[in-house]
Amino acid sequence: MGNMVSFSRPDGQHVQGYLAEPAQAAGAPAVVVIQEWWGLNDQIRGVANRLAQAGYVALVPDLYRGKSTVEEEEAHHLMNGLNFGDAASQDIRGAVQYLKARSAKVGVTGFCMGGALTLLALSNVPEADAGVVWYGCPPLEYIDASKIKVPVQGHFATQDAFFAIATIDELETKLKAAGVATDFHRYLAHHAFANETAVGPGRISATQYDPVWAQQAWDRALRFFGRSLG
Repeated sequence: MGNMVSFSRPDGQHVQGYLAEPAQAAGAPAVVVIQEWWGLNDQIRGVANRLAQAGYVALVPDLYRGKSTVEEEEAHHLMNGLNFGDAASQDIRGAVQYLKARSAKVGVTGFCMGGALTLLALSNVPEADAGVVWYGCPPLEYIDASKIKVPVQGHFATQDAFFAIATIDELETKLKAAGVATDFHRYLAHHAFANETAVGPGRISATQYDPVWAQQAWDRALRFFGRSLG
């Protein structure tokens, strides 16, 4: 369904990304999909394909420049080596601008590390039209909520061992205080509850896929993008 493409960052550097297109691509709204800490793997390509099947052009920027892993320690190393500010203001903004050339409205969504980057992107990418955050956020002091001018939906797990739900409560309060239109949902679930690969003995112990909550969250996300992106 998809293929790798090259696009330009605002600073002129070129970045690769996975582009998935719907059957009727002309005039379709678009979404930038931001990876988890594993990299641009088959699972996140599947997210882009799912959005394409729902009628969206979806682009996953390759933030790790071709690297990916299934090992927790290496994923942590790759994430720590990523410049989040550069990723949000250059890679992700470049991806949004690339899609804006063909779509009137472009959303941003991301999972875990990508959720944190979605929030950073919404305050650094004025071309974005909406954001959906999945179980992730940066340190709250790094979010300039006054710069977020678009609606934000969030999907968070009450049993998340990586992102405490109390922090999510503070995030919601901060966004609302700045006048951001928020639509936050909390699920009795663990981290990565929408990642279908977080199953079995090979998963990180603090993660667990939950197909019921995942489906409900996806239904809400697609309705939100339908309202926000048209």
